Amino acid sequence: MVSHLIFIIITWRVLQAIKLEGWVRKDHVFEVRVLMILVTITIGTSVSRFFLDFLQWSQQLVHLF
Repeated sequence: MVSHLIFIIITWRVLQAIKLEGWVRKDHVFEVRVLMILVTITIGTSVSRFFLDFLQWSQQLVHLF
């Protein structure tokens, strides 16, 4: 869970640098922010799962030999 939160925070900081609000009309800023939150959760969780799976796979390599 801590890994998920860390990667979600990192993803949020990266996505904030993109400034998507400037690409949409003024009356749709809220929708873009909600989309950013959902995309952040999706990307952060996926990267965290990959990282945790990679650690688990690397620990299982010992059992192959």
